[in-house]
Amino acid sequence: MKNILYCFILIVLFSCGKDKVILLPEINHSKISEIQDVSAAYLFYDETKKDSVELNRKNLISTTNWLVNVDKRLTLKQAMPHIKYLQEKKANSSHKKENVKNFFTCNNSIKKSLGFVEFTKQDYILTHANNALNLEEIYWLNFYSKDSITLTVNSKNSSITRKITTLNYLDSYLKDLFSKNEIDNHNLKMNLYFNTNLTFQNYISFKSTLNKLDFSPIEISNNEYIY
Repeated sequence: MKNILYCFILIVLFSCGKDKVILLPEINHSKISEIQDVSAAYLFYDETKKDSVELNRKNLISTTNWLVNVDKRLTLKQAMPHIKYLQEKKANSSHKKENVKNFFTCNNSIKKSLGFVEFTKQDYILTHANNALNLEEIYWLNFYSKDSITLTVNSKNSSITRKITTLNYLDSYLKDLFSKNEIDNHNLKMNLYFNTNLTFQNYISFKSTLNKLDFSPIEISNNEYIY
């Protein structure tokens, strides 16, 4: 299925005589705006049953790039088990093809076009809140809500925790810590933690911002904890 037509802002599927609508998450930055050789899956939000979610994966082909269209109103608690399922299905397929990838479909509000956020290598770890935050890690970002983000840096037998008011200043803040020798220049990997009650729009907004920042020499881990 190499050509798929999308409506801007939303996707409408016609199934069994009923219209099904997906409100795509919005981003203002995307390195990827076009993908060839694709097939698609859809995660629907049901306004009448807000705790339910429906996955449509009938048209997925394991040898193509996968576009996963997730309604932005779904919570991570609702969406992530299905996303993990799709990842595992593709990884375990006997027909899988090298170099094909997985993407979330989004609306680029600046360019007024579609944008895509890759999640091919992400390892989503669904865990309980009591087990989620590992204070022995060097760096971790905790996304508790759209207004509550904290950065923790463990270094030199001390721990620095700061509330981050805007992700756009996160890279400069980390570089400032380096310049003051407040953090060690080793084990430079940062894990991400996302509260299960965040909406998929919240999640994509955070990820889109992180993708455009320069964290060098810190590496953002592929491990993402959903708690």
